[in-house]
Amino acid sequence: MTITFLMLSFVAFGALAWVAESFRKNSAKWIAILSTSGLTLEFLRLWLTSSADLTSLFIVAEYDWIAAFHIEYLLAVDHLSLLLILLTFFLAIIAIAISWKEIGENQGLYYCCLMLTVAGIVGVFSAFDMFLFFFFWEVMLLPMTALIAIWGHENRRFAALKFFIFTQASSLLMLVSIIVFAYWHYHVVGTISFSYFDWLAIGAPRGVGYYLMLGFFVAFAVKLPLVPFHSWLPDAHTQAPTAGSVLLAGILLKTGAYGLIRFVVFLFPEASREFSSIAMTLGAISVVYGAIMAFSQSDFKRLVAYSSISHMGFVIMALFTFSRNGYDGAIVTMVAHGLSSAALFSFAGILYARLHSRQLSDFGGLWQSAPLMGGFALAFIAAGFGMPGLANFVGEFYSLIAVFKHDQLLAIVAAFGLIGSAIYGMKLFQ
Repeated sequence: MTITFLMLSFVAFGALAWVAESFRKNSAKWIAILSTSGLTLEFLRLWLTSSADLTSLFIVAEYDWIAAFHIEYLLAVDHLSLLLILLTFFLAIIAIAISWKEIGENQGLYYCCLMLTVAGIVGVFSAFDMFLFFFFWEVMLLPMTALIAIWGHENRRFAALKFFIFTQASSLLMLVSIIVFAYWHYHVVGTISFSYFDWLAIGAPRGVGYYLMLGFFVAFAVKLPLVPFHSWLPDAHTQAPTAGSVLLAGILLKTGAYGLIRFVVFLFPEASREFSSIAMTLGAISVVYGAIMAFSQSDFKRLVAYSSISHMGFVIMALFTFSRNGYDGAIVTMVAHGLSSAALFSFAGILYARLHSRQLSDFGGLWQSAPLMGGFALAFIAAGFGMPGLANFVGEFYSLIAVFKHDQLLAIVAAFGLIGSAIYGMKLFQ
């Protein structure tokens, strides 16, 4: 599959949207929606017609990039990568559609930043040279910061700066771990390598490998986000434009979970098992804390933001059980939460555009005045708090089964988070 073609196409169409807007007003959004829809269909066609075995990582591009340091342009995909890329494309279409009437100024630059963010996310889900992965991790960060800082709400600059500092500081820890691991490869093999596959072959160094794992873990825990690295999230979600909130909750949080799967659990198996009790405890705290804080909010977007912290706590608990149920539960929760949270943030944006308020007390009577919207709100709120029969429940139930087999006390604590999610969900709907 031509992942490179898809990324370059997003960059090119983003630049075209920026340039075209200066010649013809409102042309940027048409270029963005048509190109993103077309690239999504092309991606689906490539996926469905591919004969590659995607049950394991399949290399789709491998070229020398910075030969002096043995840094490669190395892309690979499997079913997990492709599922998350498809989620990215789908939510990108939603983000563009929800921006149709919301964004009136600097539309060309806005849609360019949005499409650059999508290109960076696709790179994160497919890069397997670790320096290249870090490059895409940073590419994803910069245009998202711009989206918040330029088109956000009243305290947008503070929220954008906080988001940038948290993610950039944690990214530097990951960069240090990447460089040290590359040096470890030089020590063992005699050549520097940033290839994920080469690193898997030699394994992490004993002793210092635990600290290298922590460098990766903190970077991904901040993006997830996990308590106590979470404080950037409510502000960023609240101040971001609606499309920014959709991309943040629906996709960017999932890059943290994806990183934990690929580059913590699989790359540092021994260190991860040693750290598992701490990670699962932090996950349980996130589940309960996020639910309590969500219940205490009067702002629609802040409530959904804190609920995301709670749901992502289930993901990290499930991953560190090192079980099939845990992995399945984490992946289902990632995708289901991406869809339900994106829908709820879209509702928040739609209501804000009409009422110019995010306060729950101003939303009474929605069911009578807009029954179709009320019905959809009920469906997505029920999905958000994990009603049986919906995908969020499936993912969290699998996660709890895995956690219960590993640590019964933590499973009981996390179950209280499920009860809390039903309470704040009903508060939101009421």
